[in-house]
Amino acid sequence: MKNCKDMLLLYAVTDSAWVGEKSLYEQVEAALKGGVTCVQLREKKANEDEFMQMAVQLRKLCNNYKVPFIVNDNVSVAIACKADGVHVGQKDRKAGDVRKMIGKDMILGVTAHNLEEAQDAKAQGADYLGVGAAFSTSTKEDAKVLSHEVYKQITQSINIPIVAIGGISKKNIMELASCGVDGVALVSAIFAAKDIENECRELYQLVSRMTKT
Repeated sequence: MKNCKDMLLLYAVTDSAWVGEKSLYEQVEAALKGGVTCVQLREKKANEDEFMQMAVQLRKLCNNYKVPFIVNDNVSVAIACKADGVHVGQKDRKAGDVRKMIGKDMILGVTAHNLEEAQDAKAQGADYLGVGAAFSTSTKEDAKVLSHEVYKQITQSINIPIVAIGGISKKNIMELASCGVDGVALVSAIFAAKDIENECRELYQLVSRMTKT
C-alpha cells in the first residue's frame, strides 16, 4: 500500500467548464504554483483523443512540479500517459478490476459515499478514498450530502487516507475539522477563481489548519 496521505491535502480536480481567458494547462500550472498537492484530470465531455492529449500535457506539467497526476476513470489513458494513478467512481469499473489492470505500483483512488462502499474499496485494493459529498455541489447535483457523523464513521474505521469532496470552499473548509479527513478535493473553488495561484495559497493555509485541528 502506498502512502498517499500527503498528496491529498489540497487535491485539484479539473473541469474545463471553468476555462476562460486561460487554457486548462495554464489554470493547472497556476494551481501548482499555488501549492496544490495533487491534480486529477476529470473531463467527462472530452473525446478520447482530446483526453489523451490533455493527459500527456498535464502529466509532464505535474512531473515538473513533482506533484502526483491522477486520471479519472480512463484506465487505458492513465497507463498510456504514465500517470501516477487512476481514480474511479462507484459507477465506473470495479476497483478490483482496475487494480489488476494497473498493477501494484500505480495509485488507485476510489469514490465512496458510505462505510460499506469504503470497506469494499479498501478490500479491492484502493490506496485512498474520495468521500462525499461534503456539501451541496453544482458539479454533481444528484450527490447526497454526508453528515459529519458518516465522515467520522468512515475515517475511524478505514485505515487508508481519505479526501473529502463536494461543494467545499474557503467558507466551509473549517467545518470539516473534526471529521478526520486528510485533505480536500476541489473543482470550482480552484478553477473558477480569478486568481487561481493566490486562491490556492489561501486554500492551502486553510486546509493545513483544518487537518491539524
